[in-house]
Order: sequence, then structure tokens, then C-alpha cells
Amino acid sequence: MRSSQTDTSGVEAKRGPARPSRRAILAGLAAFAATPDGAEAQPEPPSTVTNPPRDFRPGAAPTTYFTDPDVVAVDPAFEPYIVPNSAIRRLWTGALWAEGPAWNAVGRYLVWSDIPNNRQMRWLEEDGHVSVFRMPSNNANGNSFDHQGRQISCEHATGRVVRYELDGAATILADAFDGKPLNSPNDVVQHPDGAYWFTDPPYGALLYEGLPDAAGGPSNPQGHLDPRLGQPAGTAPRRRVLPNAVYRIDPSGRIDRVITDDEVPDPNGLCFSPDHRTLYVCSTGKGPGDTGPGGKGEIYAFDVGGRAALSNKRLFSDCIVDGVKCGPDGLRADVDGNLWVSSNAGRAVGYNGVTVWSPKGKLIGRIRLPEVCGNLTFGGPKRNRLFMAASQSLYALTVNTQGAGPA
Repeated sequence: MRSSQTDTSGVEAKRGPARPSRRAILAGLAAFAATPDGAEAQPEPPSTVTNPPRDFRPGAAPTTYFTDPDVVAVDPAFEPYIVPNSAIRRLWTGALWAEGPAWNAVGRYLVWSDIPNNRQMRWLEEDGHVSVFRMPSNNANGNSFDHQGRQISCEHATGRVVRYELDGAATILADAFDGKPLNSPNDVVQHPDGAYWFTDPPYGALLYEGLPDAAGGPSNPQGHLDPRLGQPAGTAPRRRVLPNAVYRIDPSGRIDRVITDDEVPDPNGLCFSPDHRTLYVCSTGKGPGDTGPGGKGEIYAFDVGGRAALSNKRLFSDCIVDGVKCGPDGLRADVDGNLWVSSNAGRAVGYNGVTVWSPKGKLIGRIRLPEVCGNLTFGGPKRNRLFMAASQSLYALTVNTQGAGPA
């Protein structure tokens, strides 16, 4: 970015000795910061905290001269995906924990979940209007739209996957496996063969995001929490009994467990590659009452065969950037097979937002947000706008690629 200072290189100095150039000052500071053994001191990690502080509000002054300073090309391979003069925009704020964005291509609107507030929100593309879309939502988390344009939602409070039909009816696609209630379905995607794949980690048993277990359950071992509070009359408390897993709902209605908790601990976000031959699954942090191995903030890949067949499990990324764990949650693929992954780096300011990985698992880009990012999706009329649900807010950035499919 060019300096905004006036160029005085051709002006005669009349007020004493010429001032040293900015480059000379920086060189001097670098030499001063050198360690005794001659090695230069390590710079501070990049951050969204600038001077003056950046204002993400819709009416704030522009921050982008050519490319947004918080869209970072870690590798030259990411540069073609950056749109000049496109800035990160905060579209809305006011959630308690924003999750599960999904784009409706026909209606040109974005749906996302505000889990603790027990509602789904909607952003309209034509004028940016935001309103409550569905309340109560049964503490819905992940959402997507299938190839027929129907909304699919994962509900924490009820432990089920629901499809909203085109006539307005709602169909329960899954609420149990092997005769036992599901935990708290988290994220869901559809395969071209019509099957729905979804993750079932334990996070809905958090008091903040859903309903704690009945007394004696993993998230309520002493029975001090009352899961009936704030719920409709007749709500029956559930006790978690199934291990965490990934499931496939066949078009016939059959439900298969395709990945166990031992294979991918605490499975969370998931998506297919553009050719649907690879399934990516995020293994997130340990959930409430977990007795299993617990997630380590990694992404795994599997080869997809016929129906529910998976093979060749491998670690796609440990999501460590500059020594900082950028914990993954939600992820989506673009048409070139790159993975765009939400990043939860906690208090490591400058590393929350989005990480972008090549199909071979190489970090090529980052998007820095001032909040932890929980999930993301591609949308907009051309499916070239990245929507990011980040803690309390919804952000968007136009990019030079398209999402791999409806989401």
C-alpha cells in the first residue's frame, strides 16, 4: 500500500539537516532489534488490530486501497483468488454464537443459526435486510440446501436432522441410530446420489448451545442441571448413549454409521471435494462429558467409494499456522478443490477467521477476522461470495472462485 505522506524528495531543505528516510529508520530499528548472536528478532504475528483500529461496521470508512490487508496470500497460488478492491464486510452483528450459514440460490438469501438464541436468521441479497427466519429453531446448528432446494437443518435440542419440504412441511430424516437417540447433529451435506451425510458430536449437550443430558448423563453427571428449563411442556430429557460418529442417510431412509469416534474424534464440519470422490471431516475439540480420545483440531480426508464405502483415511492438515493452532469447525470446497476452513485460534489475535488449503493440504491463504469464525459457505448469485459466521457477526468477502456446489 502506498504511503499517504507527501513526497518531498525534490524540495530544497531549508530547516536544518534532511530527515532520514522511512526505509533508513526501519533498517536502523531492525539492527537495534537484532539478537546478540546476530539473528534478527522475530516480528510480531500479523493482526487485524491496526492503528487506527479498523472499523468493520457497514457505514465505516473504506480500508482497502487495492486489496484488503486482512486477505493474506501465504502462497502465490492464492493470489488469483483475491479480487482487487474487494473488502471484507461485516453484514450484521448481534448473535450469541453464529453458525451454519447456507445459501438459497432461488430466493437469493442466506440462512444461518444463532444457536444460543434458539433461532435461525436470514440475510436478503437485494437490500441486506436481516430478520429472524425461524424461532424457535430447536437450537439448530448446521444448515444446507440440497440439490432440490430444500433446507436441511441439524438440531441440537432434539438431536435430529430435519428437512423442510417445498410445500412447507418438515420431515425428520434422522433422530436415532440402532434404536438409540442421536447426540446433537452438527453439520450436513448431500451427495449427488441423494444421500445426506451428517456429523453427530456432543456439543449440543452444552447448556449454552442446547440441552444438557438428563441427570447422570455425560454432561450432567451430578444432576445439578435441569434440561427442562426454558423448554416446551412435555420435553423429555435425553441421556447421551451413542458415541460420536458420522452417518449417511440413504435415499431409502436407511442410516449407516460411516465413521466412528475412534477414526475421527469429535467429528464436526464436513464437505465433499468437487468430484465427490473425497470426503473431508473436521475433528474439533473435546466435547462435554467426552470419555473418548477427543478431537485435536485437525482435518481428515477419505476416499469415497460406492454408497457408504470409505477408505484411505489420511490426515489432510493439522491446521497449525505459524505455530498457532487454527482450530477448524466448518469447511467448504471451491471448484478447484481448495478447502476454505473456518479458524478458531482463541486469543491468538490475527489467526481467527479462515484458512485456505490446496487440494494437497498446503496452506495458501488466510482471511483475518476480529472474531472467531465458526462456519462458512459460498453464496451470492454467482456463488463467488464467501459468507463467514463468526461468533457474534456475519461477514462476507467476494472472491475469484465459486463454491463447488449448493450449500
